[in-house]
Amino acid sequence: MKTDLFFYTGTGNSLWTARALARHIECDGIYPVSGMENKVIESRADAVGIIFPVHIWGLPRRIISFTQSLVPDPSAYVFAVAVNAGQVAATLLQLQKLMHARGLTLASGFDIVMPSNYIPWGGPGSPDERARRFNAAREKISKIADVVSNRKIMPVERGPLWQNILFSQFYKLSFRRVPAMDKSFYSDEKCDSCGICEMICPCGNISLKEGRPVWLRHCEQCLACIQWCPKEAIQFGKRTYRFERYHHPEIKLNDMIAISRKER
Repeated sequence: MKTDLFFYTGTGNSLWTARALARHIECDGIYPVSGMENKVIESRADAVGIIFPVHIWGLPRRIISFTQSLVPDPSAYVFAVAVNAGQVAATLLQLQKLMHARGLTLASGFDIVMPSNYIPWGGPGSPDERARRFNAAREKISKIADVVSNRKIMPVERGPLWQNILFSQFYKLSFRRVPAMDKSFYSDEKCDSCGICEMICPCGNISLKEGRPVWLRHCEQCLACIQWCPKEAIQFGKRTYRFERYHHPEIKLNDMIAISRKER
């Protein structure tokens, strides 16, 4: 019983989740979603997992594109893990409906709570809070592995009704605006033209011009650029310089660069 895991990551939470899950199940491979645009993605595995971050209380654009291109084995068990900072809302319901429209079934869907990487709204929390979330995530992944290994059919996890209604509406209103939200990014005087932001952007949305990053208006708001900058030279608006940067401590810059090279 083999499993393919597909992940989308910016600051490493989803990659770490995929790797942790792979250690508990019989996994054929772990594959980055970025770079698969406009391709038919075929999987002959017995089970297919989609692991991704929640963006503004819904599916990232690249996960929507991936789902529309995925062609699993008709008998495959398809499941999803939505990584979030505490408000999964109706994200997995959205994915379930998207798959249903293509004649596919989402057999189960889970939310994993991790430290927040959305620095425009604040930092990742205290070290103690982060440790609690990591420990809870490990326990949850063990339970997910049991469900997946036994191919159990379960309702997808969701937030409270008020959250699903309110935040889903906010997601719909903001979705078309996301690509241009990168207008609030800029690099300050600490930028040393290292080019890391350009290398790790999963959307290919950054180009160096005269040694400084320029954002190209097809942003996903994954925040990889600001969180991985070794000089903390990238800012978003006027508040981010106050907050601690975050990427998953077990995911290294070389991991992200390797993913980027695969994508290109």
